[in-house]
Amino acid sequence: MLKWLPVAASSYARDVDGIMILISVIVGIWLVIAEACLIYFAFRFRRRAGERAAYLPGNTGRTMAWVLVPVTLVLACDFVIEGASGPVWDKIKIHLPKSDSSVRIVGRQWAWEFDYPGPDGTIGTADDVVSVNELHVPANAVIEFELRSTDTLHSFWVPALRLKQDAVPGRKFKGWFQATRIGTYDILCAQLCGVAHTTMKGTLHVDSPEEYQRWLRSAKQG
Repeated sequence: MLKWLPVAASSYARDVDGIMILISVIVGIWLVIAEACLIYFAFRFRRRAGERAAYLPGNTGRTMAWVLVPVTLVLACDFVIEGASGPVWDKIKIHLPKSDSSVRIVGRQWAWEFDYPGPDGTIGTADDVVSVNELHVPANAVIEFELRSTDTLHSFWVPALRLKQDAVPGRKFKGWFQATRIGTYDILCAQLCGVAHTTMKGTLHVDSPEEYQRWLRSAKQG
């Protein structure tokens, strides 16, 4: 199943993939069971000559079991999913590791703006390095980001990182990622944000440390 997914290019991508596979397997099993019951009942209780339809109010233990037993089993499956996904959620969303670098991501109609700290090490000052629709990061570095929106709802989505976070006007969201594979990957907006929503695309460049420093020097000169 992993072959069907985008390339896993972050430190927690496999964790997210594992949850998706677990959910797919559980839902797939229930789909097969439900469709098998549907086909069986459609054939078993089809209309026949000389037989009248019967009304079953479902007030006996046997008839109620057809509802209560599946509900109990589905609830048990939910607990399994929650137990597996809880640690992954904590790892990605709750506990931010010590960062090697930081960037501010701003969504606006219809582009992504990336602000890097300049020589003073602080984002939001005059010496910031600003890039539009191109995010450069060094491979294997922990990047802390602050996500904002200037106008409407956007959703910062990098499939290769298994990273997706809504950007809400008036709010700031903290997050992190660690890109582990050198290459270029799509950055998309996953929230309908206006007539040019489909053009709101960017590119993530995961560079070697040397290539990243060369790009950073060039961007500062520019």
